[in-house]
Amino acid sequence: MLTVGTVVLGVEDVPRAAAFWCAALNLVPRDVVDGDFAVLVPGTGHGTSIALGRSATPVQKHPRVHLDLYSEDPAADIEHLLGLGATRVADWDLYPADPDFTVLADTEGNRFCVIDKS
Repeated sequence: MLTVGTVVLGVEDVPRAAAFWCAALNLVPRDVVDGDFAVLVPGTGHGTSIALGRSATPVQKHPRVHLDLYSEDPAADIEHLLGLGATRVADWDLYPADPDFTVLADTEGNRFCVIDKS
């Protein structure tokens, strides 16, 4: 049986991205964060890990794969993420008429969604 072990994101600045995702999702570095690669694991020991690899590939406007972060209080969580350096993707042209999600970008421009689970 296969399971998802780690989600890998391409980034330009590994330490900056590591700081963002550690603060956003209560992750901790598995090893020393260097300029090329880092693995971030759940601080609680349970959950999905995120790996960050240095990449020169440009950010996609409509990425084929992205993270969905579930939230019971999306307004508060979005403000928290913005305070950590995320940005709103203002020109997202794929919103449905009544979206239950907000598209943000991390410090590297990678798109992700905050899903309203309330």
